[in-house]
Amino acid sequence: MDEELTPLDCLLPSGMQRICLIILNQPLNKDHLHILWSKALLRACADGAANHLYNTTAGDRDGFLPDYISGDFDSITAEVKAFYGDKGCNLIETADQDLTDFTKCFAIMVEEIQRRQLQVDAIVTLGGLSGRFDQTMASVETLHHALSMTRLPLLMIQGTSLICLLRPGRHRLEVNTGLEGDWCSLIPVGGPCQTTTIGLKWNLDNQVLQFGKLVSTSNAYEPVAPGNPKKPVTVTTDQPLLWSMAICEDG
Repeated sequence: MDEELTPLDCLLPSGMQRICLIILNQPLNKDHLHILWSKALLRACADGAANHLYNTTAGDRDGFLPDYISGDFDSITAEVKAFYGDKGCNLIETADQDLTDFTKCFAIMVEEIQRRQLQVDAIVTLGGLSGRFDQTMASVETLHHALSMTRLPLLMIQGTSLICLLRPGRHRLEVNTGLEGDWCSLIPVGGPCQTTTIGLKWNLDNQVLQFGKLVSTSNAYEPVAPGNPKKPVTVTTDQPLLWSMAICEDG
């Protein structure tokens, strides 16, 4: 059976996707924050992300109180920590240095979704894809951890990019929200992936994606006549495969 996902539904004000939100320690897109926050059933910050939330929501901070903030608290400022603590936000200190604050925050969210018996379609992360390259790769590693922690898709959004890790199997991606940009890609982070696609400009036919051989970056969607909707993209892979896609600048 296909796993079906509309990646950018979460950024549509009228979208139906039920989400939970994690904010990471990077600059926030205010428009994306407002849309995702309004939809989220559960909201969290990973350590220093609380600083960005505090600064971005100046003037309306009481309307943007996360359910919890987790991390080793080496990044959050004393002022911000005190503010959210006084407002009743749960401050969860996590000291395990073998895992990133993102991975630990995600693990807590999965537990909370189960404990509260929430009906959720996806977990969305705002941030994690800009700045230091090693931290971007750490974000991708968390996507790999997530596969063994939950069946829920984990979507990462920052600026004009979205990424998610497709687990082995067949996936149907709806790409007709109107927010999709021109490019998309399939990147075999973690090892070779035998891959077949439908609906791309340059499809793969049971080909092996592997660094040093073939990587499907700067791909695009199958052309359609003006005014016609984009066709769904189908991806079949035998190993975890990173899907990335552009978000329209004005999306």
